[in-house]
Amino acid sequence: MRNLKFSGLLAIVATVLAACGAEPHMEALDNPQSGLSTLDTTEVEAILHQHIAVLASDEYEGRAPATPGEEKTISYLQREFSALGIQPGNGDSYFQSVSVTETTTASDAVLMLEGSDYQVALSYGDQMMVSSQQQIPAISVLDSELIFVGYGVVAPERSWNDYAGIDVTDKTVVILVNDPGYATQDPNIFNGNAMTYYGRWTYKYEEAARQGAAAALIVHETGPAGYGWEVVSSSWSGPQIGLQAANLNLDKVDIEGWLTLDSAQALFAGAGLSYQQLKAAAADPGFSAVAMSDITASVSISNSVRVSQSQNLIAMIPGSQRPEETIIYTGHWDHLGVNLELPGDNIYNGAADNATGTAALLALAKLHAAEPAPARSIVFLAVTAEESGLLGSRWYSENPVFPLEKTVANINMDNLNTFGPMRDIVVVGDGSSEMENYLKEAADKQNRYLTAEPNPERGYYYRSDHFNFAKVGVPALYAASGEDSREHGREWGAEQAQEYTDNRYHAPSDEYDPDWDLSGAAQDIFIYFDIANKLSQETTFPNWFEGNEFKAIRDASASAR
Repeated sequence: MRNLKFSGLLAIVATVLAACGAEPHMEALDNPQSGLSTLDTTEVEAILHQHIAVLASDEYEGRAPATPGEEKTISYLQREFSALGIQPGNGDSYFQSVSVTETTTASDAVLMLEGSDYQVALSYGDQMMVSSQQQIPAISVLDSELIFVGYGVVAPERSWNDYAGIDVTDKTVVILVNDPGYATQDPNIFNGNAMTYYGRWTYKYEEAARQGAAAALIVHETGPAGYGWEVVSSSWSGPQIGLQAANLNLDKVDIEGWLTLDSAQALFAGAGLSYQQLKAAAADPGFSAVAMSDITASVSISNSVRVSQSQNLIAMIPGSQRPEETIIYTGHWDHLGVNLELPGDNIYNGAADNATGTAALLALAKLHAAEPAPARSIVFLAVTAEESGLLGSRWYSENPVFPLEKTVANINMDNLNTFGPMRDIVVVGDGSSEMENYLKEAADKQNRYLTAEPNPERGYYYRSDHFNFAKVGVPALYAASGEDSREHGREWGAEQAQEYTDNRYHAPSDEYDPDWDLSGAAQDIFIYFDIANKLSQETTFPNWFEGNEFKAIRDASASAR
């Protein structure tokens, strides 16, 4: 960064800020040797306001993949990258086609739970959610026996098998959310409070399918899930996007679903079982699955299925010396679109999640474009279908445009800070890779400190696009502004973060506010810029820390460079 880099842009800054309805944020950093002028920060803040206001507007219809909202979004991004002089990243194209299937489950589905002493019809939305990854128009599960399988985990390296000694073929498994480490808070059980991949709902459905279950129902609890029921009901209703599968995903369980805690407790009581007692027992490595009396599940769903193409957008600044070696910034451009069955405001604008990260890609592109040509290539990857299960980044990791063995690192941005400058910067998945050393060096320039994520039990490490780079061995950094507000203190910062989670995350109320203080987000962007700029001039490749599960993949790829 250069203190006078944008001195010639002062008039432009004032014009953009006036258009945004924002005043220049002139608060200096604590450390005057940070290398950032307030003008630099103000310029980036203005860029963020400009692009977020557009991307999160009602005109963009919630940016759902394979909709008119996508067409508007990717066209806008192409225009903006082109205007900055950033060239296409996929040959002569800015786009990488991602083959997707959109499946919409009708909301009239009813889950029947019936036994000799218990009968109930659970309604869609209020009491349960059901859907299917199978890309077919009609699916039924009838008279399927219910089995409680605890956390639904098979982890040989931890001597843990919740399916041991029981055959769940064609049965419906009932599963607890998160993993036994969260339940016990014992660091010697899984990762204690920090969620492992075994705690993610994606894993639980995958394992149920491997075990031959017909259906899998996860019991929702806000604490271990990390979000409220409204997130489940909104995220799982409306169109669901998946990668096109040659086998139509017929190897998945027929029905994937969720139960509210009240519905689950009533079910257990109806089976003559104590939910709380079995939940406690499930955290013990000696737990055995329990048949739920004679209760069976029946549910039929009808799907509308639409096959289409979505797009990742790729722009790049070619390296002058080693162009085949790349540093890849990622941010997902998509959100949840429009839910026509929702009364009132039914547009999921996704302003924080993730118009902020998408706007950050454009801000970083402008910063890098003003620098001398990097030795390595800088890539800006705006991925699709993150909200549908990290699909765009998964597609890229399985169909890379740039060789993975020569991909130096990934820096991912998702849901940037809208609450002003923070003293701390949070490392999601703390202790993973040498990218954290680069992060610390850049944070020191802003007199900021690194901290582990405050809620590791929520499994954020597995919930954004960096994870697909990690799975193929590329050191991936996912960091975020912390909660230690420079102006208001840590307690205030934590309150703002929780208010967003409780009231706006994955809700129509996640809308752009011109009064947002994006100066903290701008400071984060300068940190990411510092890291990529340093990496772009080096010849070495960062690696995972010893003992990390992805290090062996990275080590094996070194021979192919």
